[in-house]
Amino acid sequence: MTEEQTELRPWVKLAEMAEQDDGEALDAFLDEMSVGDTARAISRLEPEGQEKVITTLPPQDAADLIEELPDRQAADLLTKIPPHDAASILEELPSNQLADLIGLLDADRAEQILTELNPETASKFQRLAHYPPDVAGGLMITEYLSYNETTRVQDVVNDMRAHAEAYSDYDVQYTYVVSEKGALKGVLRLRDLILAPGGTTLSNMMILDPIHVQDTAPLDELAEFFDRHQFIGVPVVDKTRTLLGVVRRYDVEEALADRSGNDYLKSQGIVGGEEFRTMPVWRRASRRLSWLSINILLNIVAASVIAAYQDTLSAVIALAVFLPIISDMSGCSGTQAVAVSMRELSLGLVRPFEALRVWGKELTVGSINGVALGLLLGGVGWLWKGNLYLGLVVGVAMALNTVVSVSIGGTVPLILKRFKVDPALASGPILTTITDMFGFFLVLSFATLMLAKLA
Repeated sequence: MTEEQTELRPWVKLAEMAEQDDGEALDAFLDEMSVGDTARAISRLEPEGQEKVITTLPPQDAADLIEELPDRQAADLLTKIPPHDAASILEELPSNQLADLIGLLDADRAEQILTELNPETASKFQRLAHYPPDVAGGLMITEYLSYNETTRVQDVVNDMRAHAEAYSDYDVQYTYVVSEKGALKGVLRLRDLILAPGGTTLSNMMILDPIHVQDTAPLDELAEFFDRHQFIGVPVVDKTRTLLGVVRRYDVEEALADRSGNDYLKSQGIVGGEEFRTMPVWRRASRRLSWLSINILLNIVAASVIAAYQDTLSAVIALAVFLPIISDMSGCSGTQAVAVSMRELSLGLVRPFEALRVWGKELTVGSINGVALGLLLGGVGWLWKGNLYLGLVVGVAMALNTVVSVSIGGTVPLILKRFKVDPALASGPILTTITDMFGFFLVLSFATLMLAKLA
């Protein structure tokens, strides 16, 4: 294989190296690849090739590879290797990612892997598993350094040196100080710790009452926290102030990006959120069909309006040209309103019970845009057929349907959120159906009233 072919098809080279059981060369080759190229190359391998690659690498290097992959792809990869090998890899991952990946596995596979984990790692998973993935407790890592407030500086330094290898993957820029019962009392910068006299107790040099977050703090609250504070991490405590872990800025940013991507996929009808073409075909098809099947029924309802006015449509065939335009333009206006509401919900700028306030603001924007679009489309209808009444029918229908669409688009996400229905998934079908029905009804009913002027 030429060098150019290897660059274009790196998965072939990966498979060859794995077959040679050359873990060192395989790791070096992966290090040269970008994150995107690595994910693409792994996805192009056959299941047997994926298993061979991941099991040829030493556990730490395999864990590094797993960290570069999207969670769903990484979880699928873990299902293709023996439970013992999967456990060895998971033990090298940060606790929050370990919990996320096990949570994506089916119950039987997760149980098989959990029985292979060492007790300490399994305990970390158990502590994190009961938290939702989008709160501080689900995002935190449990790999941090903490010492009792009565400990001397020299004892801390000795402990760090004695366990240097175990602590090498920890973020030790800060050391946390706790009471006998584990309550957070203070924090120490590593620099201050190193420079302090060895006999000093931590209680005499720690920064008292450090900023912290509750384990139940939602993702949006954490995002606001890191916007206000230039920290790389923040300690997480429970209601008794017991130190549980640390949430890192990086993990919050990654969770926000994942949520944004999943919301977009849901809004486009991918019910399960994340989807890759490496997933089983039937699973992918069923997840899409569950949304498409509902949508086709809703479209039949909207089309029934046209059927009810087929005589009017037959008499003024020019209306058929304007129906899809009004439907599409109103849908676009409504989609813009949905996007703004979804964004404000995610940032905490609006609450689900503020639907009336949001509706009032959307009415203003919708009225202005509706009049502008109505005049434009009405003018086109008038100039095209030379019939002022045709322009009046389509123009007024366009204006009114724009107001309807932004009203629905702005308020439906808040209403759905209030009733605990995923707004990213349900807003689109509701908006499309109602704007189509109203658009068709407005055009055809107005045309029926003015039929003598249009025919």
